[in-house]
Amino acid sequence: MEAKVVEKYINNYVIVAIFIVIGILLPVVALTVGRLLRPNKPNDEKKTTYESGNEPVGEGQVRFNVRYYLFALMFVVFDVETVFLYPWAVAYKQLGLFVLAEMAIFTGLLLIGLLYAWKKKVLKWNSI
Repeated sequence: MEAKVVEKYINNYVIVAIFIVIGILLPVVALTVGRLLRPNKPNDEKKTTYESGNEPVGEGQVRFNVRYYLFALMFVVFDVETVFLYPWAVAYKQLGLFVLAEMAIFTGLLLIGLLYAWKKKVLKWNSI
């Protein structure tokens, strides 16, 4: 009986190993085949920066204001919050009071972060 349990246990690892190998080989093979099949005829005109058919003017590197990144980061934080809140709200009846407390802590931490950002005037575009 132990042999069957050990065999089943090892079989589970074999399945995981097969998926890992496939997960690694599939992108490598796809990218290699794409590299071999695509046309490769570079010239100076193709290597220039494309800007709507116009000749490029100025530098290719532009410095963005740090507030842009802060807004983007705040959006990601609250977008992720909704991703976590929606399934929790759908399955709330099955999860119970413990998960309600965890979600309250999670939402509280996000609220503290929002209040900190508000206090530091991160949410005002014209600040600083």
